[in-house]
Amino acid sequence: MLDNKMLLIDDDESFREVIRFHLAEEGYQVDVASDGVEGLELFQDGLHPVVVTDLKMPRMDGLTLLAEILKRSPGAAVVVVTAFGDIETAVSAMKAGAFDFIPKPSSREHFKLIVKKAFEYVRLKARVEELEKRKPSETGDLIYQSAVMDRVVDLANRVAQSDSTVFIRGDSGTGKEILARRIHINSLRAKGPFIPVNCAAMPNELLESELFGHVKGSFTGATRDHKGKFQLATGGTIFLDEIGELPPGLQPRLLRVLQEHTIDVVGSEKAMEVDVRVIAATNRNLKEAVDRGEFREDLYYRLNVVPIQIPPLRQRKEDIALLARHFISKHGKGRDFKLSRKLIQVLESYPWPGNVRELDNVCQRMVLLADDDEIGQDLLPDSMLIEAVALAPGGTVNAGKDGSIEISIPAQGGSLDEVEKQIIIAALEKNDFNQSKTARFLQIPRHVLLYRIEKFDIPLAK
Repeated sequence: MLDNKMLLIDDDESFREVIRFHLAEEGYQVDVASDGVEGLELFQDGLHPVVVTDLKMPRMDGLTLLAEILKRSPGAAVVVVTAFGDIETAVSAMKAGAFDFIPKPSSREHFKLIVKKAFEYVRLKARVEELEKRKPSETGDLIYQSAVMDRVVDLANRVAQSDSTVFIRGDSGTGKEILARRIHINSLRAKGPFIPVNCAAMPNELLESELFGHVKGSFTGATRDHKGKFQLATGGTIFLDEIGELPPGLQPRLLRVLQEHTIDVVGSEKAMEVDVRVIAATNRNLKEAVDRGEFREDLYYRLNVVPIQIPPLRQRKEDIALLARHFISKHGKGRDFKLSRKLIQVLESYPWPGNVRELDNVCQRMVLLADDDEIGQDLLPDSMLIEAVALAPGGTVNAGKDGSIEISIPAQGGSLDEVEKQIIIAALEKNDFNQSKTARFLQIPRHVLLYRIEKFDIPLAK
C-alpha cells in the first residue's frame, strides 16, 4: 500500500484540477477520473487506500460506486462529496460505509483535513491487521501509536542489550509484563528462558522455595529437590512482578542475588551461582514504602538502576481506538466488526481505572453481545457509559436564563445520543435557530451541524 496514493472521482473538470493541485501541495499522489465507471476501472485495491468521489455523476452514481469499491477493498476509506442541499444522500452514504463526507463548496483546509484523517484511518486499520497476526503477550509487541508510549518503548529497546536491572512502574493492567518480555526478546538473552513470577500471588511461606528452590528433606513435605525460579531462569530473564509485595524476610535474599549473583537454596549449605537478568515491576510507589520502612532502601536502589514508567491508559487516549480494534478483532474470531464513531468517543472519554486489561475485557463483552457486525456504545456496561457521559461534555442540557447552556448529569445516567441531541437543541434555541451562528457557537463546521440535525430529526422551527 502506498502511503500517499489516492483516487479522486468527479465530473467537474475544474473542481478536479483545483483539488488535485491542493492535495499535491500536501504530498499526495492523486489519480483522477471523470465519472464512476472510469473511477472503478482505475481503482486498484492496495494502490488507492483513499477514494474521494462525488455522489451525483453520469453513468454511475456515487452510492453505487461506494458499494463496488468496498466490495473490492473493504479496508478502503471512501469520502463522498455532496452539495449542501443533499445531506440526506450523504447520510445514506455514511450508513453504507463511507468514511466521511465533504460538502460543496468547502474550504481547502477542511478538504485536506478530511483526506488526512482518511489516510490515518487506513493506516490504523492496517496496523491492527498486522498486529493481529502476532500474539502480543508472547512476542513483546505493545500496541500503541502515542508519543508517550513511543518514548517508553524506545527506552526499553535501548536498555535491552545490557544486563542492567530494569524497574518497570505502572498501574495494574498497563502491560508491564509485555514490556518486560519485549526487553528480554530484544536482549542477548533472547534464546534463554523468560520466567515471570508474581510475588503477590503465592503465600509467603511458599515464595522462598519458589524463588530459590529447596533440597530434599529440607522441610516436611520436601520429598525431592526442587529448582526455584532463579535456577529455571539461568541464561535468561526473571520477571518479578508486584515486587513491592516481597516479604521483608526475603528482601535481603534478593539483594544478595543482585549484588553477588548467587542464591541460597533452602536446606543447602552451599551458595549457588546464577546467571540471570532481573526485571522487576510494581504498581506501588516503592519510594514511599521505603520512607515508611516497609521496603529496604538498599534493595530499592539496586532495583532502580533503569526505571521505566508506563503511563496509564487515560494519559494516552491516542492508543484507545487502536487497542479497541485490536481486541475486537482478537475476540471476534474472524468477523469483520465495525466500531461506531460514537463508541470510540465514549471509550476515549472513559478514565479506564483498569487500564488496557479492562479495555480488553470490555471488548470481549461487546463481541459476545453483538448481534451484527456494527458495534456501538449500547453494548457497553451501563456503569461505564454513565461515567463516560459524566466526564464528557454532556448530560441533561438546558438553556440558562442569561443565555448560557447549563449541563447536569442525572444520577441514573443517560444516553449519549440524547445528550448530544439536547445540546444541539439548546444551542439552536440560544442562537434563535440561526444555523451558521449555532455551528460557530458549537465550534463545528456548518455541514456537521446539519448532519446531526438530520440524524436526530430536530425540527428547524422556533
